[in-house]
Amino acid sequence: MTELLVKTFVKNYENTEEAKVRTAYGVLASLVGIVCNLLLFAGKLTVGLVLHSVSVMADAFNNLSDAASSVIGFVGVKMAEKPADREHPFGHGRIEYIAALIVSFLVIEVGFTFLKNALAKIRTPEDLSFNLISMGILLASVAVKLWLSLFNKKLGRRVNSTVMQATAADALGDVVTTLATMGSILFFYFTNINIDGYVGLVVSLLVMWAGIGIAKDTLEPLIGQSVDPELYRKIMDFVESYDGILGSHDLIVHNYGPTKSLASIHAEVPSDVDIETSHEIIDRIERDAVKKLGIFLVIHMDPVETEDARVGALKQEVLKVLQELDPQLTLHDFRIVDGEKQINLIFDVVVPFSYGEKERPKLRKAIQEKVHALDSRFQCVITFDNAFMAET
Repeated sequence: MTELLVKTFVKNYENTEEAKVRTAYGVLASLVGIVCNLLLFAGKLTVGLVLHSVSVMADAFNNLSDAASSVIGFVGVKMAEKPADREHPFGHGRIEYIAALIVSFLVIEVGFTFLKNALAKIRTPEDLSFNLISMGILLASVAVKLWLSLFNKKLGRRVNSTVMQATAADALGDVVTTLATMGSILFFYFTNINIDGYVGLVVSLLVMWAGIGIAKDTLEPLIGQSVDPELYRKIMDFVESYDGILGSHDLIVHNYGPTKSLASIHAEVPSDVDIETSHEIIDRIERDAVKKLGIFLVIHMDPVETEDARVGALKQEVLKVLQELDPQLTLHDFRIVDGEKQINLIFDVVVPFSYGEKERPKLRKAIQEKVHALDSRFQCVITFDNAFMAET
């Protein structure tokens, strides 16, 4: 069914890197979500009224909120498609995240409303009635929601959409809550013990938790999250694959929407190569990054000494010191400035975020002492950097 819908409604569905194709996927997911959730709302509301079940009605209005969420998602996807303009030179892609954030607040609000209703039912419980047709409708809703979850998960992975992935998780949560609702009705039928209010309480908490999860997933790219390790390595390998590039570091990626990223990186080039030659290589990498990676890449050029064996040997000695202190430590931009009485070793050390403002002075002192022990003339001039890659 999923592939049939995609092939029918998404033109050029295989070109998932294109913004228009990705938008078509988003529109399809939204429209399917609207139709399915409205049908589920109508069915569950009818069942809830017949059975006098607050948990069923809570589940029904949760589906209505999901339909509203799909509408907001649809509007967000269409607005995010707008091209760049003078006021927004990097496009409108982040609107998709804002739409998902609005959806999360709607989900939380629905959960809170039925939390109050569930508490009222616990205080004054009402009898429930068992009906095979009604139970069949609820079971059918479980099947629909399970399919919706798999549908959004598959499309979300295909176009790398955190919004669709969040929707898939929300739909899977609905499967769990509906099954819990059915369980409370069956429990009352066989034991005559009413746990509907307590189940409604659990359902409402699960709904709110799903909303909080969606909010977290959409806030991270808006606030500015670490670079995915796979993308981090992909960009580094891409830059370092060019002849004339010795290495790279200080990669930072800024997200302006699921299909729009801007990155900056430092590329190391031989210091003895003509600057015009190195500059031409850097320009070519930047042009190719847009075509092949879809990323606007800005490269800072760092000249590196390659002919002086003494510099290379000392760099390895200092790196060995860092590895002894912490295997996670690395260095770059290593250079030497000779003086009459001392030799300055100037370099940057990349440290994990676990090294806070209190730990860094201790680390600096430990490095200086160990390097000074190699030669009393050595003085370290250290700059600390953070790696902007997410920890695995």
